[in-house]
Amino acid sequence: MMKKIHVGFLLSYDYENLKKAIPPVYEGADAIFIAEDKEYRTWSGEKFEVSSSFYDWLKEFDTENKIQIYKDDFYLPELTAIENDTRERTMLSEKMGVGNWLVQVDADEYFIDFNGFVKNLRKYDRFLDNPEKTPVQIAGFLINMYKYTDDGLLYVDQPTKVLLATNYPKYTYARQNRKRIIYVDSLLMHECISRSEEDLMTKLTNWGHSKDFDIESYVDKWRTVNKNNYKEMQDFFYLEPSGWKSLDFIDSKDIDEIKTRLNAKSNLHPSPFFLFKKNLGQYFKHLFK
Repeated sequence: MMKKIHVGFLLSYDYENLKKAIPPVYEGADAIFIAEDKEYRTWSGEKFEVSSSFYDWLKEFDTENKIQIYKDDFYLPELTAIENDTRERTMLSEKMGVGNWLVQVDADEYFIDFNGFVKNLRKYDRFLDNPEKTPVQIAGFLINMYKYTDDGLLYVDQPTKVLLATNYPKYTYARQNRKRIIYVDSLLMHECISRSEEDLMTKLTNWGHSKDFDIESYVDKWRTVNKNNYKEMQDFFYLEPSGWKSLDFIDSKDIDEIKTRLNAKSNLHPSPFFLFKKNLGQYFKHLFK
């Protein structure tokens, strides 16, 4: 039985975030896979621990027996962090099974409307008939959460592209396989760096981009930003600062309320014309490849 919606997650040091990432996709997914390194190592080779209470939560939450843990050796010391990243994602998607929609969501990415995303996916089921000959990727948009304050959330006011699903998982860099991309109007909250300073440092020193920027300098700036001065500052992205030009603020810390209010902001959704233009460009770009 193919042509199902299979969703994969990676379990690492931020595994607690899976309690927020899994519930939004649970109903709409046919199966959920969680990749777990058998030695509990990050892509940089650092060890982490997982509380038994997480597995208790997983067992209690999984009322329909949709979730399975895929244990394997996901760390090779001769590879860089980003190479281990790409390798694990490839192994996970192959485990989920070519012939299905292979959706990968990071632990800190929370769908606002997964059922809507599934409806969009189903429009393209024809690409599952011969995946190797017609590889595609489905992209949505991340609303990057920058920092929680005492009474709200600072977030990047310009969503960024995120590759979410593919029919053929030959990744070359993280979730990228450099094949045709189909863009859809689907938003996710990305709890990228909106975490405690300790958790932020753990993330920045262990993920695939750990060697790509000055971590100490970046965190120094992050510390200084607050709801009173964010309008006077700019350039907040860790890799290319101008990629996150400016921030906005929501005076709530309740994730459901934040989701509702973000989804209601028309400026955060791609316009139909934008989607048409991007998808037409991708069609012709890959027409003869």
